[in-house]
Amino acid sequence: MKVIVSNTAEELGKRAADIAAEYLNDLIKNNGEARIVVSTGASQFETFNALIASDIDWSRVEMFHLDEYFGLPESHPASFRKYLKERFVSKVQLKSVNFVEGTEENIKEISAKLLEKPVDLGLIGIGENAHIAFNDPPADFDTTEPYILVELDDACKRQQVGEGWFATVDDVPKQAVTMSVHQIMQCKKIISCVPHSVKARAVSDTINSEITNRVPATILKKHCDWTLMLDKNSAALF
Repeated sequence: MKVIVSNTAEELGKRAADIAAEYLNDLIKNNGEARIVVSTGASQFETFNALIASDIDWSRVEMFHLDEYFGLPESHPASFRKYLKERFVSKVQLKSVNFVEGTEENIKEISAKLLEKPVDLGLIGIGENAHIAFNDPPADFDTTEPYILVELDDACKRQQVGEGWFATVDDVPKQAVTMSVHQIMQCKKIISCVPHSVKARAVSDTINSEITNRVPATILKKHCDWTLMLDKNSAALF
């Protein structure tokens, strides 16, 4: 585990993008292509802005995304497909894009596509309840299915309301389709961009707790190439 602390979320995003760009450019130079997994949410705004401005041949990059609310139409403001299309996909020319569509039918389709080749880079955020993707505590550390259907816990729902995606907790869907913990850990390199004071407790719990599915992000400490990127606010409690 490597921890990098920046003064601001903007600085964090720029440093994360620089690390990602160097890694992806080396892969493209040596292999001709790269595969990435990206997360969404308010904590990823600065990283996406910096990535878009980076010198990367996106036409050699295949993108997967982590999760989507079950049954939520893409037109909804909280849809992660909508988020990614507006904030990232429409601004770079990717080789191909694979969206989680929030349906049971899509689970098979995107799982098969994902397993065709290894994933090189995972940009994996950490939630306020220390979830990774939508693997809320107690997360399933055992399943080897690439994507799974999960129940969302109340802390996760409150985060979505707090970030302004839904008006009330009751408006948040009860289920989501998410990349599994096991599959996230198959990424060759993982960068976790975790700014803002609302993430300070989750960051502290992740760093200081034993590896446990009650703090799902602790599993990332077992990864051989994980970089945790914080700003001074999210780093305040460790």
